Amino acid sequence: MTIAPPAPAVDERLAARSSFRKLLGRPEIGSLIGAIVLFVFFSLVADAFLRASSFSTVLYSSASMGIMAVSVSLLMIGGEFDLSAGVMVTSSALIASMFSYELTLNVWVGVAVSLVVTLALGFLNGLLYVKTGLPSFIVTLGTFFMLAGLNLGFTKLITHNVATPSIEDMDGFTQARDVFARDFTIGGVHVNISVLWWIVFVAIATWLLLRTRSGNWIFAVGGSAASARAVGVPVTRTKIALFMGVSFTAWFYGMHILFNFKSVQSGEGVGNEFFYIICAVVGGCLLTGGYGSAIGAAIGAFIWGMTSNGIVYAEWNPDWFKFFLGAMLLAATVVNLVVRRRAEAGK
Repeated sequence: MTIAPPAPAVDERLAARSSFRKLLGRPEIGSLIGAIVLFVFFSLVADAFLRASSFSTVLYSSASMGIMAVSVSLLMIGGEFDLSAGVMVTSSALIASMFSYELTLNVWVGVAVSLVVTLALGFLNGLLYVKTGLPSFIVTLGTFFMLAGLNLGFTKLITHNVATPSIEDMDGFTQARDVFARDFTIGGVHVNISVLWWIVFVAIATWLLLRTRSGNWIFAVGGSAASARAVGVPVTRTKIALFMGVSFTAWFYGMHILFNFKSVQSGEGVGNEFFYIICAVVGGCLLTGGYGSAIGAAIGAFIWGMTSNGIVYAEWNPDWFKFFLGAMLLAATVVNLVVRRRAEAGK
């Protein structure tokens, strides 16, 4: 009697996965479910939530967090944090405003100087991290306090006030406002150009992560810097570039604030870095690095916008604002976690 040879073992890594399983494995799927739940919830409890003017406000709030959340999410995928991101936004706006105003220059000169200085700050954060070996949150926490002090100290020293003078009447203001803060209407909805820039940044970051070698490097250094270095990934260059990416979006959003409000309060931005991280985490980024997406961070920012404004439209007691805000964000994060675990269990 001939005995048939045993069937060869099948490597589970080569097993076919259904499209549904692949979808559930995406970092942003949990946040998408959470966003849909929140949208339906606020649509039911707040009559004003579905108005065009209300949706415009939600989009603007989302973009305000989302522009920064994009670069912060890439940095977190790379395994690091930047606690100076919030005050760096204010620093960039203060530099552009005071440089142009005090020297009576075209505002575009101040914008350019601010870009150079802000990118240098991001480079400094990255360089200090890779050279000292200290945790990134320690390095950037120091930068946070330094920038917060410089913002207030230099503003009071130069302007004798805690805010910069208005630059509305200066040369180049109108053109710069058209680029960074112009308003227009789409389908009856009032939209600020920052919303469109937000979408552009998300698209670029998604292409970078999924379609380029640099994207592979970002995931690699976030998963294990030592292993990435062993296979030839330029870890130092990638980490510094990620910190500079955060500083670039900080500059861009700082320009929006300056040209949207015409002046800058020196104390603004403190604490916003945690909100950027929240948006990224709600969107599926792991605190341990190596996992996440720019699209997820964008959805996390949209959840933020819906929650912060939906509470107002629902006319809930403002004394409970932060409680409801935290509860909504926590619920979205839990949904994201559950979906991801189920997807991983089904692999």
